[in-house]
Amino acid sequence: MIPEHLSRELQKKISASDHPKEFAVEVMYALQSHYGYLSDEALSEGAALLGLEPLELEELATFYDFIYRDPVGKYVIHVCDSVICWMHGHQTLVDYLCEKLGVSLGGTTEDGLFTLLPVCCIGYCDEAPVVLINGKPYGRLTPEKIDAILEQLREKQPPLVEDR
Repeated sequence: MIPEHLSRELQKKISASDHPKEFAVEVMYALQSHYGYLSDEALSEGAALLGLEPLELEELATFYDFIYRDPVGKYVIHVCDSVICWMHGHQTLVDYLCEKLGVSLGGTTEDGLFTLLPVCCIGYCDEAPVVLINGKPYGRLTPEKIDAILEQLREKQPPLVEDR
């Protein structure tokens, strides 16, 4: 269930508009930010806030690459697969990331830290090949740069504490 403060905040924005459905994407992002992804329950709650049927919101959600209908890792790596990135080693980048993370495109690492997803074009063609990690672009990637980025992200994690 949507927390009361989030529900109030979204309802305030929606009710201030002549066309509440214009806030559909913003509502989906807010719910995704809260839950980590747009679950079926969150989708139904969002549809109710907007006065839509869940199917109407589902159709919109599946259109956007950055709305996640399934759980994702803490860090979502979007790999650009535009023609420019292809010309600058996209497949080598994808192969390296898949091997390094132990997942295929669309997969999430066993520790839940990384999800690897393709995306059509990031718009950083001058930096090809490029990935977005939680919205931050990283370009002119090499295996060494990828290793450094992944290590930096892993270091941000709290140490695992075993139950005794």
